[in-house]
Amino acid sequence: MKILLIEDDKKSADFIVKGLKQAGYVVDYSCDGADGLLSAVTRTFDAIILDLMLPTVDGLSILEQIRGKHIDTPVIILSAKGSVDDKIKGLQGGGDDYLAKPFAFSELLARLQALIRRSNAASEPTELVVGELKIDLLSRKVFRGNTKIDLQPLEFNLLEYLMRHTGKVVSKTMIMENVWEYNFDPQTNIVEARICKLRDKIDKPFASALIHTVRGFGYVLE
Repeated sequence: MKILLIEDDKKSADFIVKGLKQAGYVVDYSCDGADGLLSAVTRTFDAIILDLMLPTVDGLSILEQIRGKHIDTPVIILSAKGSVDDKIKGLQGGGDDYLAKPFAFSELLARLQALIRRSNAASEPTELVVGELKIDLLSRKVFRGNTKIDLQPLEFNLLEYLMRHTGKVVSKTMIMENVWEYNFDPQTNIVEARICKLRDKIDKPFASALIHTVRGFGYVLE
């Protein structure tokens, strides 16, 4: 799952980014309103966490432009403005939830998870199944047949991405952009290394392999 955080306070942003990554999310971070708006309208996210008081473009203006373009990505407003009037203005302006600062990260995470569940309820499955391999997206548990497989958060995200593209070849670049943050050397072998570790858990103990390398193109799960 990919989250866009638009927050100009670096201390708060670092705290949120660290917590979200530990919870298994991929996070894009913008400290500037104009930059955050560009990301929101040109890329796809599962949710947006949005501060209101931002340089260049304020949060309410970002909301107005997002909704004006019929982008329905769930938005949690995170702001030091905590009065009832401020909350009403934010929710009426297109926000889906509003959390005043200071806040507990556990509450932010719970609200984010609930918001994504509600947003995906009509269209998103809670399980992905390929043959005898099954992952539960809510409990984040993985089974192959009756065998439970323990995955690290990044391994789970990688497997989820492959399973959502079952039968389709996905490139190294596609994986980096959707499972990792992509601001590192594209020549690195980090994808190959993680695929190898995932295979050790998903394929190696079993009779048949599900993850295949398509030389010169990428990887496919089938």
